[in-house]
This record gives sequence, structure tokens and C-alpha cells, in this order.
Amino acid sequence: MNHFSPRHLRDWIAEHLDPLHDHAVEGGQRRSDFDLTPGGWADAVAGPLKSAAVLIGLVEREAGVNVLLTRRSDTLRSHTGQVALPGGRQDPGERLWETALREAHEEVGLAPHFVDLVGLSTPYQTGSGYLITPAVGFVRPGFSLQPNPDEVADIFETPFGFLMDPSNYEEREGQLPSGEKRRFYATTHEDRYIWGATAGILRALYERLYGASLA
Repeated sequence: MNHFSPRHLRDWIAEHLDPLHDHAVEGGQRRSDFDLTPGGWADAVAGPLKSAAVLIGLVEREAGVNVLLTRRSDTLRSHTGQVALPGGRQDPGERLWETALREAHEEVGLAPHFVDLVGLSTPYQTGSGYLITPAVGFVRPGFSLQPNPDEVADIFETPFGFLMDPSNYEEREGQLPSGEKRRFYATTHEDRYIWGATAGILRALYERLYGASLA
């Protein structure tokens, strides 16, 4: 990761992101669950995509910048126990960045006024039919967190520099309930296994910031 002062880091990241807007990007570049598994099961997503947003919260610590992540509750019906970015489905009349802030507040108790949003990263399409727009924001000191036990089992931080290093990611393969195989990005930091859409969204942010091809 490039070494900047906190102010210059914010400006540099903002320069590489899309400005805040009101709706999901229907055209243009995006990443998806299908990128590493060409053809086949991508066609299973029929109908319009559901808009969602997540917050990539960048927390400034003395040792550097960290990314705020959660482990989903073991009682949820889907993606049980997986590492995730705070986020969820967009409500009617809500702007995407508002969705990210609202969901972060509901899931982990992060008050919106502690977040300085700097832009939007590459939208990410999931195999479950969502188009997720990541809102990137810096979380200023003084905040407190309280996990919603219905949604979040744990809250933790992972170094931004680690997540922005492509050598820390590998491709893995799993099998869907339909029997089809899927390839996906994954990385492990300490005892935290980050994979699937979350790893894909973070890898796409690396590509945005460091100019890697999105072709």
C-alpha cells in the first residue's frame, strides 16, 4: 500500500472512486461471483438485480488504517458465520450511500456522523441476484460499536494494507447446492477467513486504487 499522510490518503483514494450518487450503476464495469467461473451458472440469475450497499469503513489507528468487518450471526438463514462488510438491501427512496450508513448503524452500532464518505467502489453482482455498491468512508476516532445479535456475531478490524495486497489472495473452488462448481477469491488474516463476495469486493477496490485491469 502506498504511504501517505492521513489527509493525502483520503484524497488519493477519493480520486480513484466514483462520486456518491443516488442509484445503482446499471452499466459500466462491475465485478461478480461469476468472474472466476466463466459461463454456466451465471445464467441462473434471472430478472432484475436487487440493489444493495455495503460500507468499507477505513479506521485510522496508530499502526495504520484498518477495515471494519463482521462475522455474521450463526442464526441467520444464509451466509451463516461468514465474514462480511456491514451492509444490506436498499430501501425504497434511499440513496445507496445512505443504505451503507444505515446498515452499518443497525448491524454494528456505528453512528453515521463518525463516517466521512469519500466515494463509491466497483459494483459487485452476487449469484443470489444482488448488485452491491460499496461505499468507502473513513471512520474518525471516538466511535463505539455494539453488534446486533440477530445479525452479527463479532466485529473486528483487518489491516487495509493486508487486504490491498493481491499476493494475499488465492483462488479456491467450492460446489454449489446445484452441483455446479464455483471459483472464488479467499484470504486469511490471523484466524479470519475472508472469501466470496466480501473478498471479491475488497479485491475490486484494490483494482480501482492500483489500476489493475477490470477486463
